[in-house]
Amino acid sequence: MTTVTHPLLRLAARVDAIQPFYVMELAKEAEQLKHAGRDIIDMGIGEPDFTAPEAVVEAAASALRRGVTQYTSALGIRPLREAIAQHYADAWGVEVDPARIVVTAGASAALLLACVALVDRDDEVLMPDPCYPCNRHFVTAAEGKPVLVPSGPAQRFQLTAGDVERLWTDRTRGVLLASPSNPTGTSIDADELRRIVDAVRARGGFTIVDEIYQGLSYGERPVSALSLGDDVVTVNSFSKYFHMTGWRLGWLVVPPTLIDAFEKLAQNLFICPSALAQYAALACFEPATLAIYGTRRLEFMRRRDFIVPALESLGFKVPVMPDGAFYVYADCSGVTHPAAGNSAELTKAMLHQAGVVLVPGMDFGTHAPRQHVRLSYATALPKLEEAVERLRGLFSA
Repeated sequence: MTTVTHPLLRLAARVDAIQPFYVMELAKEAEQLKHAGRDIIDMGIGEPDFTAPEAVVEAAASALRRGVTQYTSALGIRPLREAIAQHYADAWGVEVDPARIVVTAGASAALLLACVALVDRDDEVLMPDPCYPCNRHFVTAAEGKPVLVPSGPAQRFQLTAGDVERLWTDRTRGVLLASPSNPTGTSIDADELRRIVDAVRARGGFTIVDEIYQGLSYGERPVSALSLGDDVVTVNSFSKYFHMTGWRLGWLVVPPTLIDAFEKLAQNLFICPSALAQYAALACFEPATLAIYGTRRLEFMRRRDFIVPALESLGFKVPVMPDGAFYVYADCSGVTHPAAGNSAELTKAMLHQAGVVLVPGMDFGTHAPRQHVRLSYATALPKLEEAVERLRGLFSA
């Protein structure tokens, strides 16, 4: 047999500009320990321990039996777009034309579509630091330049209108926000969000707002960015509030004038979202199913109300109470451990010595990442309680 050797294929330069997703790397390490017999409590990945309610599962099974598994419109099936629009009216008091809704293969596909549609080469996009790591990589993949704006506790780890006004240049194209946010679980104040949108609009830019955790808000009913004008682009998902992470289904709401452009891009880049997931998602909006989601939201709030004071009792600082999602962004510099203030080393120690997974701040930006860890409380309360006791033992050793 002749062995043929090939030169190493040259990768596109954008690959080097995209950093590893450290939470997934840590998850792989935790999985290896599990296979070796270790009992690991995972508070790293932001995935609800709840799964799709029975009505959603049955809707998927029914769709499979009926054979409705072929290509759909690139924008998604009309009944689902109408159901999403009705949900905006019922839950958030916002009227949305179903024609503006683009169903996608998860929120990731939605964000990628938005960036491909709106970002040109070398365009700058402002976003807070810390933020969800993939957001900056979506901009990079579109050959734009993410501009991470240090955003501390005083501004709830969020971008402000003052930031927009101060940092906007001739190269700035828009802003990419999330409310509530991953990794901080904090929302943008409604008045501040309005000021941001006004500031961006005055400069001819775009505003993209990731609202995938909006259903998991724990204070007053939040205001959707859609209420601020039909020029705002919002992103949502069936993964978090609707507990369908692996189904890969999300959506965008886009300005009326951009529907044709988004449809063209969706046709070429994705063909269509999963037909099976779309028909299953129709059951998410049935009254009985929505009641289940409401009960689960209260359970997430109960977990938050346990874990925040528990973390503080361990020496962590939580400078801003998370008001949504299922994350806590905590300052680890005050814990009693040799790796205090070095989140990468500390999370390694927590994994290997206590069997507890948290995520180091380096995933989420460059603003004080060594000082912070992210915890996901999307796991059962007894597991959270056990994890706290394990960490208490580690920090008192």
